[in-house]
Amino acid sequence: MHLLQGVATTALIFPLVGATRRKALVRHWSAALLAILCAELRVNGWPVGGLAGNVLIVANHTSWLDIFVLNAVQPSRFVAKADLARWPLVGRLIAGVGTLFIERGRGRDAHRVNHRARAALASGDVIAIFPEGTTTDGSVLLPFHGSLLQPVIDAQGRVQPMAIRYRDGGGRHSDSPDYVGDTRFLTSLWRVLGERRMIVLLDLSPPLSAYGRHRRHLAREAEDAIRQVLASTASDPAPGTSAGRPA
Repeated sequence: MHLLQGVATTALIFPLVGATRRKALVRHWSAALLAILCAELRVNGWPVGGLAGNVLIVANHTSWLDIFVLNAVQPSRFVAKADLARWPLVGRLIAGVGTLFIERGRGRDAHRVNHRARAALASGDVIAIFPEGTTTDGSVLLPFHGSLLQPVIDAQGRVQPMAIRYRDGGGRHSDSPDYVGDTRFLTSLWRVLGERRMIVLLDLSPPLSAYGRHRRHLAREAEDAIRQVLASTASDPAPGTSAGRPA
């Protein structure tokens, strides 16, 4: 029912309201989804006043749930694989919120998406990408591909690294949301629904200026920032406590 409500909202309500209202609806719907899944979101390092426009969010990628975690704090336009658009309901939902779909392995299509992403950033949008190019089980961080960072360099914007980690109710690493290898979406969803409580840690590192940078060096710097968070447990909020959340 929640998925159907989201699809109906993007199809019927979005055409009638402005960008600010659409973002508020996306954020509310995503936060409600996390609540339905008994996933408690804890945010560290959220800037006073929130994120400005012309920002490219880069994050590690372990699950389909990552998209909704990010949207629960900062509604964004995502760059995603084109096959996601063909998923029942979920594909319609993420397409309706302005996702930019890319055909992997087609250089010309990457050029098309980069052109659209650059224009969106320059107009003040926030775009989110997963530069690893695929999902992992959370135990490793794959090297970041710099090609999708070129639009924010051209738009002279900023890169915002965000590290996503999933914990069970006892604060231990949870692999329930993993969507890697041959795992099917319904299998991952069933595992998540089976969790009585899940904690999602979202850590923001200091933003990186993209002005005059080379995309390879910028990608490496963002990767190092996220890798440092994933390798550390010092910033893990203790179970049962609240962390800095966006207002």
